[in-house]
Amino acid sequence: MSYRNPTPTVDAIMQKGSKVLMIRRKKDPFKGMLALPGGFVNEGETVEDAMKREVLEETSLEVEPIEILGVYSDPKRDPRKHTMTVVFVAIITGGSEKASDDAAGLEWVELADPGMVAFDHARILADYRKWRASAGTFWSTKR
Repeated sequence: MSYRNPTPTVDAIMQKGSKVLMIRRKKDPFKGMLALPGGFVNEGETVEDAMKREVLEETSLEVEPIEILGVYSDPKRDPRKHTMTVVFVAIITGGSEKASDDAAGLEWVELADPGMVAFDHARILADYRKWRASAGTFWSTKR
Protein backbone atom coordinates (compact mmCIF):
# COMPACT_ATOMS: atom_id res chain seq x y z
CA MET A 1 0.00 0.00 0.00
CA SER A 2 1.28 3.48 -0.86
CA TYR A 3 0.54 6.55 1.24
CA ARG A 4 0.65 10.14 0.04
CA ASN A 5 1.24 12.09 3.23
CA PRO A 6 2.19 15.73 3.72
CA THR A 7 5.92 16.34 4.02
CA PRO A 8 7.08 17.93 7.31
CA THR A 9 8.94 21.23 7.20
CA VAL A 10 10.01 23.87 9.70
CA ASP A 11 10.30 27.65 9.65
CA ALA A 12 11.81 30.10 12.13
CA ILE A 13 11.05 33.65 13.16
CA MET A 14 13.88 35.67 14.69
CA GLN A 15 13.14 39.26 15.68
CA LYS A 16 15.51 42.15 16.38
CA GLY A 17 13.79 45.37 17.35
CA SER A 18 10.93 45.91 14.91
CA LYS A 19 12.44 43.64 12.25
CA VAL A 20 12.43 39.93 11.44
CA LEU A 21 15.12 38.02 9.58
CA MET A 22 14.15 36.77 6.12
CA ILE A 23 16.10 35.01 3.40
CA ARG A 24 16.00 35.87 -0.28
CA ARG A 25 15.26 32.55 -2.05
CA LYS A 26 17.93 31.27 -4.41
CA LYS A 27 15.72 28.63 -6.06
CA ASP A 28 12.19 28.10 -7.26
CA PRO A 29 9.52 28.10 -6.13
CA PHE A 30 9.45 31.81 -5.37
CA LYS A 31 13.03 32.41 -6.54
CA GLY A 32 14.13 35.92 -5.55
CA MET A 33 11.34 36.42 -3.02
CA LEU A 34 11.70 36.81 0.73
CA ALA A 35 10.86 33.87 2.98
CA LEU A 36 11.36 32.78 6.55
CA PRO A 37 14.43 30.60 7.05
CA GLY A 38 13.44 26.95 7.07
CA GLY A 39 13.13 23.75 5.13
CA PHE A 40 12.47 20.04 5.15
CA VAL A 41 12.78 17.77 8.19
CA ASN A 42 15.18 14.87 7.62
CA GLU A 43 14.30 11.32 8.59
CA GLY A 44 15.36 10.64 12.20
CA GLU A 45 15.45 14.36 13.05
CA THR A 46 13.26 16.23 15.53
CA VAL A 47 11.53 19.36 14.29
CA GLU A 48 13.57 21.40 16.78
CA ASP A 49 16.84 20.04 15.41
CA ALA A 50 15.63 20.49 11.83
CA MET A 51 14.82 24.15 12.53
CA LYS A 52 18.25 24.77 14.06
CA ARG A 53 19.99 23.00 11.16
CA GLU A 54 18.01 24.80 8.45
CA VAL A 55 18.58 28.23 10.02
CA LEU A 56 22.31 27.49 10.36
CA GLU A 57 22.53 26.26 6.75
CA GLU A 58 20.71 29.29 5.32
CA THR A 59 21.87 32.12 7.61
CA SER A 60 25.07 30.84 9.34
CA LEU A 61 23.37 31.68 12.67
CA GLU A 62 22.95 29.40 15.65
CA VAL A 63 19.50 29.63 17.20
CA GLU A 64 17.42 28.12 19.98
CA PRO A 65 13.65 27.71 19.86
CA ILE A 66 11.74 29.54 22.58
CA GLU A 67 8.15 28.92 21.44
CA ILE A 68 6.08 27.26 18.76
CA LEU A 69 3.99 29.85 16.94
CA GLY A 70 1.87 27.19 15.27
CA VAL A 71 1.44 24.56 12.59
CA TYR A 72 0.46 25.41 9.01
CA SER A 73 -0.80 22.65 6.74
CA ASP A 74 -2.86 24.21 3.96
CA PRO A 75 -2.38 21.75 1.07
CA LYS A 76 -1.69 24.70 -1.25
CA ARG A 77 0.98 26.41 0.90
CA ASP A 78 3.79 25.02 -1.28
CA PRO A 79 3.30 24.61 -5.05
CA ARG A 80 5.70 21.63 -5.15
CA LYS A 81 3.63 19.36 -2.90
CA HIS A 82 1.55 19.21 0.25
CA THR A 83 3.76 20.29 3.15
CA MET A 84 3.05 21.05 6.76
CA THR A 85 5.32 23.33 8.74
CA VAL A 86 5.98 23.82 12.41
CA VAL A 87 6.83 27.50 12.89
CA PHE A 88 9.18 28.30 15.75
CA VAL A 89 9.98 31.58 17.43
CA ALA A 90 13.72 31.47 18.03
CA ILE A 91 16.54 33.52 19.50
CA ILE A 92 19.98 33.92 17.97
CA THR A 93 22.69 32.42 20.19
CA GLY A 94 25.75 32.58 17.95
CA GLY A 95 27.27 32.78 14.50
CA SER A 96 27.55 35.63 12.01
CA GLU A 97 24.94 36.51 9.41
CA LYS A 98 25.91 35.07 6.05
CA ALA A 99 23.57 33.67 3.41
CA SER A 100 24.29 30.18 2.10
CA ASP A 101 22.61 26.96 0.95
CA ASP A 102 19.14 27.89 -0.43
CA ALA A 103 19.49 31.58 0.52
CA ALA A 104 20.78 34.11 -2.00
CA GLY A 105 20.74 36.82 0.66
CA LEU A 106 19.52 37.84 4.12
CA GLU A 107 17.40 40.84 5.01
CA TRP A 108 15.99 42.24 8.22
CA VAL A 109 12.51 43.46 7.24
CA GLU A 110 9.92 45.45 9.15
CA LEU A 111 7.51 43.07 10.87
CA ALA A 112 4.70 45.58 10.40
CA ASP A 113 5.17 45.59 6.62
CA PRO A 114 7.30 42.73 5.25
CA GLY A 115 6.12 43.30 1.68
CA MET A 116 5.60 40.43 -0.78
CA VAL A 117 6.80 37.16 0.74
CA ALA A 118 6.86 33.54 -0.42
CA PHE A 119 4.60 30.62 0.49
CA ASP A 120 2.11 31.47 3.27
CA HIS A 121 4.69 33.49 5.17
CA ALA A 122 2.59 36.70 5.10
CA ARG A 123 -0.10 34.82 7.03
CA ILE A 124 2.50 33.39 9.42
CA LEU A 125 3.94 36.86 10.08
CA ALA A 126 0.44 38.27 10.63
CA ASP A 127 -0.19 35.50 13.16
CA TYR A 128 3.16 36.26 14.78
CA ARG A 129 2.12 39.90 15.22
CA LYS A 130 -1.07 38.66 16.95
CA TRP A 131 0.97 36.17 19.01
CA ARG A 132 3.18 39.00 20.30
CA ALA A 133 0.03 40.54 21.78
CA SER A 134 -1.80 37.38 22.90
CA ALA A 135 0.74 34.52 23.16
CA GLY A 136 -1.81 32.16 21.58
CA THR A 137 -0.97 29.41 19.10
CA PHE A 138 -2.02 29.36 15.47
CA TRP A 139 -2.70 26.91 12.67
CA SER A 140 -3.88 26.98 9.06
CA THR A 141 -7.62 26.73 9.72
CA LYS A 142 -7.87 28.47 13.11
CA ARG A 143 -10.92 30.69 13.27
